[in-house]
Amino acid sequence: MSVDRVYLVDSDVFITAKNLYYPFDICPGFWKSLLHHHRAGRVYSIDRVRSELLAGRKTEDLVQWVSSEVPEGFFLPVDTAEVADAYTDIMMWVQRQARYFDHAKAKFATGADGWLVAYARVHGVIVVTNEQSAPESKKEVKLPDLCDEFGVRRNNTFAMLRSLNVRFDWTRRT
Repeated sequence: MSVDRVYLVDSDVFITAKNLYYPFDICPGFWKSLLHHHRAGRVYSIDRVRSELLAGRKTEDLVQWVSSEVPEGFFLPVDTAEVADAYTDIMMWVQRQARYFDHAKAKFATGADGWLVAYARVHGVIVVTNEQSAPESKKEVKLPDLCDEFGVRRNNTFAMLRSLNVRFDWTRRT
């Protein structure tokens, strides 16, 4: 995989898109563009994100999209020794941070964020998230702050779409 502007998408990008900016019935082009750029080798996520997305109700648009339209290779496996080693480093760092409450550390340990950063760190790809940095946060380990700590490039959804030259042009329907 070429690492020049390859994107690794966080679950919040999919969920926020579905709920706010790009619902399936209003903007199918967003979802098609993700698959198009995946086929071009530019957009992926990880298996842990897939698990988070499939935890929703089976009737939800997002669950159905992941189950029936997203190719298996879109969600990359994180079960390599290199990624596991990077994840261990990340977990150790989080556990050593006195600023985080214990429940924040426990919640972090069960989510995909650490795995996203570990994969991105090993493979040199860009994490895409809508989360905002909050370096003083005690209640939550924020993905952007984790990326910054471990030297992982990050972007938001709109920056990724612009970089990929995605446009959602309106066409008249009759």
